Parts: sequence; structure tokens; C-alpha cells
Amino acid sequence: MNIQQYIINDIKPFNVSTNILEVQNTFNQLTYSHIPIQKDGIYLGSISENDAHCFEGTKQIEDYLYSLEPFFVRENTNWLDILEAFALHNCNIMPVLGSDNKYLGYYELRDVMSLFNNTPFLNEAGGIIVIEKEQRDYSFSEICQIVESNDAKILGVFISKMDGAIVQATVKIGHTGMNAIVQTFRRYGYQVISKHEEDKFIEELKERSDYLNKYLNI
Repeated sequence: MNIQQYIINDIKPFNVSTNILEVQNTFNQLTYSHIPIQKDGIYLGSISENDAHCFEGTKQIEDYLYSLEPFFVRENTNWLDILEAFALHNCNIMPVLGSDNKYLGYYELRDVMSLFNNTPFLNEAGGIIVIEKEQRDYSFSEICQIVESNDAKILGVFISKMDGAIVQATVKIGHTGMNAIVQTFRRYGYQVISKHEEDKFIEELKERSDYLNKYLNI
């Protein structure tokens, strides 16, 4: 996957001597969360739109160097690490640097997300199962074994939540044997968070509950 083809260089980094007012006006014309800043051709970091609009327009960027956020990726960074960088820094523009720290351009979040949208995890037909288990007890190998032992194909699996000692994993599989897979996860001590129309276990619980309520009301 050639992520480098998505590098954009139509916005040049501002120099530290640029007036804040010019930065503010640029943000008013763009939809970016940050703008790259450089000094003597070397990238220093990015200034956020929120910060820029809080600063005095008559001053220069160098008066607010402490506010620069020094995030970036390298030209050879893979797209998943780039996507992680976007999430970590809550931005929609990601500066790209060469090995000499020279600014090469930037990625837009929507372009990187389009790569994710084209992966089998999203664009292949299948079903989603969300499961939870204690962090010390779960393993990817076990999750994959459970799915594959039911003759299903794994399209993707990732950790979607970590809350204390509990880990939540999201698994995408082919539609084959969804109910059998759900029941197998339960037998292995996983809590199934997602709802499934074919989930016979839930249906049986509901039937038993309805029967108990009817009995108690006699």
C-alpha cells in the first residue's frame, strides 16, 4: 500500500517570524486543526487553531513557541501508525518529515481513513462480534482459534476498548455459523457484548423469563 502518494504539499509551513494575525486568517480559510511551523527550514511543530485564535494578532509565532505541538510522521511510516498518530493528537492534518527532519508535506485524515475503508475489515461482507474478557485471560490466538474452529473466516480483529482489567475485542468474520461462534465464545468464558439476531442463548433466556413471569402471575 503506497501511502506516500497521499502526501500533500500545497500548504507551506509558516516561519516563526509570521504574525499571528496571518495565521488566524489562514485558519479562517481552511478546515485544518493545525498548521505546521518551521525555523530555518526545519520543522518545529504545529500550532492549533484553538491556540492561534487565543493569541494576540500583533505578535509573532516565535512569541508562542511553547504552544507548538511537535507531532509528525516519517515518509516511511506505515498507514496504521499514521492513523494512530491522528488519533493520539486529535488532529486532521499530519506533517510528514524526511530523515533529515525536512518538511515534505502532510497527510489529511480523510485520505488515510479512505485506506482503512478499503480494507477487507470494512468493505467485505461479514458479521461483527464484540467480546469482553479479563486482560490476563484473553489472547488473540484463542480468539482466532474459536472462530476458525467453527469453519469461519476472520476478516479482522482489534482491541476496541481497555477498561481496567477488562479488554474488549471487536471481531469481524464471515456470516458462516455466527450463532455457533457466539456460543463457543461464551463457553470459553468471553462475554458477548454485541447483539445478534441468531443468538439462541438470548432467545432461550427470554423465553424462560416470559414463562417465569407467566407462572408468577397465575
